[in-house]
Amino acid sequence: MINIVWAIVFVLVAPLIGGLIAGIDRKITAHMQGRVGPSIFQPFWDVGKLFEKENGVVNETQIFYAICYVIFMAFTGALFFAGGDLLLVIFALTLAQIFLVLGAYSANSPYSFVGAERELLQIMAYEPMVILVAVGLYVATKSFSVSDIASSTVPVILLIPGIFLGFIYVLTIKLRKSPFDISTSHHAHQEIVKGVTTEFSGRSLAWIEITHWYETVLLLGIVYLFFAFNPLLGIAAIIIVYLLEIFLDNTNARAKWQFALKSSWLIAVVVGVVNLAALYVLNGGVS
Repeated sequence: MINIVWAIVFVLVAPLIGGLIAGIDRKITAHMQGRVGPSIFQPFWDVGKLFEKENGVVNETQIFYAICYVIFMAFTGALFFAGGDLLLVIFALTLAQIFLVLGAYSANSPYSFVGAERELLQIMAYEPMVILVAVGLYVATKSFSVSDIASSTVPVILLIPGIFLGFIYVLTIKLRKSPFDISTSHHAHQEIVKGVTTEFSGRSLAWIEITHWYETVLLLGIVYLFFAFNPLLGIAAIIIVYLLEIFLDNTNARAKWQFALKSSWLIAVVVGVVNLAALYVLNGGVS
């Protein structure tokens, strides 16, 4: 019953937290660029305006994919915060992203088509490292259950620091921050054409923005798992990691997709696989 309550809390509260994080992000970004910036509540007002606009779409299929995108992302986060299986969480997260890609492909637009291709490349780039995160957490805690990992007293960050660093690297891709805002960006420092969301507007685009807020909360929850043995340390890690992402976003130009793909796989092999191999050897020596 407690797990169900946590799932419901996520579905209801995560958009509020995610929207506030987006607002704080924009405020800090503005100060880093020497501007005052909008209110931290601006993302909510922007989404509200989108709901008031006419829902202009190329075809009705776009609406279906947008709805599937938000439903599966909400389901993914609910499963995570309900303490479900981490592998299933990762599978559902990837499936949600595929619906966004299909929505972009369904529009007969070259800009949307290119955005969809770039989104697929990003999925290919970060997916190996995300899977290694689940494997690393299992090796460290002997469980794929999020609830078991969150309640474990094992200092996970000390056992798999390489995997944590690898996850931080691909987190830049997942949060659509520079230099990896390849398919789309949440800020105006990208080109006018909005990549994968070019052909979305009105309520459909509003739901996509809300889905991004769900995703942000989910990803920061995964960061917390590495420090779950000390809740205060976990919260501090979330704040530091997100501030680092904002800093990277404002100090790097956008990279080419080839660099994003190759570097992410290289990081996964070097810090992920090597960390797992070292941990395996250590466990073997102890046994």
